[in-house]
Amino acid sequence: QKFFPMLMTAAGTVKAARVVILGVGVAGLQAIATAKRLGAVIEASDVRPSVKEQVESLGAKFIDVPYETAEEKAAAEGVGGYARPMPESWLARQRAEVAKRVAAADVVISTALIPGRPAPKLVSAEMVQSMKPGSVIVDLAAANGGNCALTVPGQTVVQNGVTIVGETNLPALVAADASSLYARNVLDFLKLVLPKDAAAVNVPMDDDIVVACLMARDGQITRKG
Repeated sequence: QKFFPMLMTAAGTVKAARVVILGVGVAGLQAIATAKRLGAVIEASDVRPSVKEQVESLGAKFIDVPYETAEEKAAAEGVGGYARPMPESWLARQRAEVAKRVAAADVVISTALIPGRPAPKLVSAEMVQSMKPGSVIVDLAAANGGNCALTVPGQTVVQNGVTIVGETNLPALVAADASSLYARNVLDFLKLVLPKDAAAVNVPMDDDIVVACLMARDGQITRKG
């Protein structure tokens, strides 16, 4: 219910919208870039310290939560670009920092996922209650249960005056571009296992993508779970 950019008009000044991004993977970085182009003030949070530079390069402020133990720092490094489950001690400190930002936010966009697990709950019901009426939460993790405790997967609902978008198939809303990008991914993967000069399927075990996708080889299961 607000403009994104700051506007100075004869009727007065409109402050820029405040946007909080939770989870700074590909989707989170794109959300930052888009919100920045629209003129918003942006803060972003992620468990991985390595993304801080990327966040700041796009013009957002990184919500820094220090690591107090070696266990916390090791978990924060993540695997394959994805976060890993963090110790409760760190999560409690993150929730406290995020809660302050969420209360002042006009838009929260959450994208945090952990492979093979339900989406971590980053926005509690209490945080939603602290937000201004008319604010919006876009929960991109809705298909995995959602990052917001009040998300209803597959629906857009209003809770305490806050609109929570829980669409579970957002790619279908931009089908042409989604199909093109997916087709490109499939093609590039096939190039790895079906090179032009090979007479049969090739399985390069030195390729991280191929190894991560390999389920069985020579009668042996190579990946479980």
